[in-house]
Formats: sequence, structure tokens, C-alpha cells
Amino acid sequence: MKQLLTTMLTALAVTVFAQQGTLKESLQVKSATLGKEVEYSIYLPSDYETSNRRYPVLYLLHGYTDDETAWTQFGEANLIADRLSQAGEIPSMIIVMPDAGVSWYVNSADGKVLYEDFFIKELIPHIDATYRTRNSKEFRAIAGLSMGGHGSLIMAMKHPDLFTAAAPLSAGIFTEEEVINMPDDNWNRVFGAPYGKDLKGKERLTAHLFQNWILKIVENTNADELSKVAYYIDCGDGDFLI
Repeated sequence: MKQLLTTMLTALAVTVFAQQGTLKESLQVKSATLGKEVEYSIYLPSDYETSNRRYPVLYLLHGYTDDETAWTQFGEANLIADRLSQAGEIPSMIIVMPDAGVSWYVNSADGKVLYEDFFIKELIPHIDATYRTRNSKEFRAIAGLSMGGHGSLIMAMKHPDLFTAAAPLSAGIFTEEEVINMPDDNWNRVFGAPYGKDLKGKERLTAHLFQNWILKIVENTNADELSKVAYYIDCGDGDFLI
């Protein structure tokens, strides 16, 4: 009986171990658009190395001042994916977590950091060429927290033909009034890089900002285009971003 129990526990341990996905952190992709190597982490499902199948992809975007390791270091996204996949609650998928600095996932007004262009024209093609992805819209989703929630809306609303679903979580979205009245040091620190430093009051409401401002995109975009993507929008009622 003892030997049988030991054998069963060993088999269970091997099964659980075999079901763990692989996390590769801080890999690099060379970007001509940004003129540098951009780091990203990637989660590959447990059967990736033992199958020939192709997988759907989730792009998971970090928040302000975080990097490509945030979703696994603080959010344990890889462990959650393992657990939900084993429970049959989600399909096996690839999860891509790129570093975006403090770009807000947009092209900067001064043209020095064209992050949106990098993401759409270089990162997605690199992932599709390097890994066994299902590279059509129906199998590509995007999600993110705070600044990453803003980024997930930017990418999905401006490129609805690339994503089937988007999940902005506690997305960093502000009204025109909040932008106008934001203290100068906050504006310069948080939004100066993508939208222009030392702008005050209504000076901040530039054409570039409106091209990348979620509320304006919603206001100015045809509803049929927006409805091409399924949205799950979430924010805790105790969150200052509510």
C-alpha cells in the first residue's frame, strides 16, 4: 500500500510538473522604429514544446513605471495561466508582456518614441514569425493595467482589425477637465514625454493628444468600427481611476 501511494504521488507530481508553462523573461527584439532593443517576456503553454499546434496570443501590458517583468513578478500571470488552463477554464495560449517604458503605448508628439508603430508594425509580426501563433484577429487579444489599460484601448480602438477582444483594467483615462487642471509637475512627469512638456491648461488639448485620447477616440470613431472588438472594462470602486 505504501509503495502504491508513493507511486501515485510521484505520478501526480510528474503530471502537475508537466502541466506548467514556460516563462522566458526579458528577451529582446530589435526595433528599427525605436532604434534600440526592446525587452519582452513571454509565457508559453505547457504543451508548447511537445505539440505542433498553434496558439492564440494575449498581449498583456504593464502599468506606469513598470516593465516586462511586472505581470509575472507582481501579478503571477504565468501561475494563473497554468492554474486556469489545468482547470479547463481557459485554452492554452501564449502571453506576451512587452516593456513600454512610460510611453503610454502611443507615438510621442515629438516623434522620438513611436511606440504604437513599434507594437503594431514590429512586435506583433516578430511574435508571429518567432512562435507558433494563430496570427489572425480571431485569436489575438490585448489587456493591461492602468497605463497598460490605456494601451489596450489605444491598440484595440485604433486597430480593431487586429484584435478580437480587449480587457482594460483600471485604465488610466482622464477627462479634458482633469487634463486642464492637472498640476504642472504631474503633467510633466506623467504625460510630458508622450504629449509635450511644459504645456499648461488648455495648451495641453493638442491635436496629437486628441488622436490618442480614449474619450475623443470613442467620440469620433464610427460605432461599427468600435464594435469589431469585444471589450471587458473593469475598475475597482476604491480605485482612484474609477
